[in-house]
Amino acid sequence: MATGINIRTYFNGTWHAGDVPVMRAADHAMWLGTSVFDGARYFEGVSPDLFAHCERVNRSAKALMITPTHTAEQMVEIVQEGLAAYPKTAAVYIRPMYWAIAGDELGIVPKPDETGFAICLEEIPMAPQGAATTLTTTQFCRPTLSSSVVNAKAGCLYPNNARMLSEARSKGFGNALVADALGNVAETATANVFMVRDGEIFTPVPNGTFLSGITRARHISNLAKDGTKVHETVLGFQDFREADEVFLSGNMMKVTPVKEFDGTHYQSGPITKKIREMYWDWALSR
Repeated sequence: MATGINIRTYFNGTWHAGDVPVMRAADHAMWLGTSVFDGARYFEGVSPDLFAHCERVNRSAKALMITPTHTAEQMVEIVQEGLAAYPKTAAVYIRPMYWAIAGDELGIVPKPDETGFAICLEEIPMAPQGAATTLTTTQFCRPTLSSSVVNAKAGCLYPNNARMLSEARSKGFGNALVADALGNVAETATANVFMVRDGEIFTPVPNGTFLSGITRARHISNLAKDGTKVHETVLGFQDFREADEVFLSGNMMKVTPVKEFDGTHYQSGPITKKIREMYWDWALSR
């Protein structure tokens, strides 16, 4: 699934030019969906929180009973070697991946220590500053840990995201504001979400139905150092209709302002702009 250009693939201990095949027809992940990945970013010569993303892909693998084969430190070193082939002006999506190769006697449970590993680098531009999206509701919701591996960044979770996005686009919107199983707002189809009301910043409390993102945590940390508290709390759709600003937080674009939620319009306000500036200042100071 080539999304970007100038792809490089690390597989079987070496870097390859292009989008090379890495999985076989009988691999466990091919037919049972046991694959995990993570996504980091390289832009303006920096790769913020790369180590944290590499740590998380190992946690995701363990959640799917896949045995990790590389430490976070080893992955960072491999990624840095691969990034050396790109100009410092490039914006690159960094995707380490694991998948299960073999299963047990019934074919269902992944066998330990039989793991596929690859890293894919793709040039994908960062969104222009100020580029915004729109939100609507969706009939689909986030699952719970008792029914799905929501504690992992797992490929098998993404068909649910895809149908949320497809429904939103069919209604003329860019993304979907998604509920958990109890009907409270969890995140969007593709990213964590924040809202601002009367100068206060709110975000849904992590409740085990969605990944509390690395970039989300970075925004909260940056704001705390600036003396601003983020309220992690239970939020409903009406809270977002009464918000002054709404923005998305994710690795791919870091901060994405929201300009509309089902007919409620927002300014791309000063707090959203400040959070984006704070993130870039932090990232470029590494």
